[in-house]
Amino acid sequence: MFHYTVETNKTMEEAIQLLEENLKEEKFGVLWQFDIKEKLQEKGLDFNQPYLVLEVCNPHEAQRVLSQNQMVGYFLPCKIVVYEDAGQTKIGMPRPTALIQMVNDESIKEFAADIEERLMKCMDKSI
Repeated sequence: MFHYTVETNKTMEEAIQLLEENLKEEKFGVLWQFDIKEKLQEKGLDFNQPYLVLEVCNPHEAQRVLSQNQMVGYFLPCKIVVYEDAGQTKIGMPRPTALIQMVNDESIKEFAADIEERLMKCMDKSI
C-alpha cells in the first residue's frame, strides 16, 4: 500500500496540535500548512471538505539523504494530510518506503524505512 492513514474522533484542530507536538519529539517541524478547501474556494470553486496538507521536515535527515541521492528531494518535504471524511478526522501520508522505490537506490531504503516508522509513530500517538 502506498499510504498510511489513521482515523480519530478528535477534531482536525486537536489532531493537528497533537501531531505537531509528536513531530517535535522526533525533531520534525511543520514548514507549511496548505488549506486546500480555503484555496479552492478562494478561486471560486465549490469544495467544502476540510482538507489540510502539512509539509514536515527534519533538516538533519533531509541533509543526510540528499547527500546520498539528490533525486530524493523530489519527495521532500514529507507530506501529511489531515481531513474530515464521514464524520471522522483522518491523518495520512504517502509511505516513504513506497516513494523511495521510484528512485531505485538500495542504499537509501533503510533510511526511508526509519523515517516512515517515526512518522507513523507520530501519527499513531495523535489519535
